[in-house]
Amino acid sequence: MSVLEQVQSDVSAALKAGDRERAGALRVVASELQRAHKDAGGGEADEVAVLQRERKRRIEAAEAYREAGRDDLVSNEEREAELIDAYLPEQLSDEELAAIVGDAVAESGASSPSEMGRVMSMVMPRVQGRADGKRVSALVKEKLSE
Repeated sequence: MSVLEQVQSDVSAALKAGDRERAGALRVVASELQRAHKDAGGGEADEVAVLQRERKRRIEAAEAYREAGRDDLVSNEEREAELIDAYLPEQLSDEELAAIVGDAVAESGASSPSEMGRVMSMVMPRVQGRADGKRVSALVKEKLSE
């Protein structure tokens, strides 16, 4: 079952259970997934990218609401981000990510932060969907600064 089918099934289940808030959030995600399927053919990588983008939007919105003092909206956005997390692949642990970055640094022969792009281009395809780019970038910088 694809992620889109799972989300659509969960929308139906939420509606049957009377959980309108959950159903509404899942409808937005389903809509974005359908758009990705139409635009790009919708492989699993596309689905993960859509889910990550939607999660990031929720987190950024929560931060904006927090700065504006709208705590009622912050909790709503954070709940939606957690809801989306359930459909994303399990994230790599810090140890697993460090091992992948260490291997990429060794393979590329990079030794300074100026060679970060080469290492990132090796790491990102390996961790696609399982680690945030900011997290990877910070770890690569750390490894190259040692």
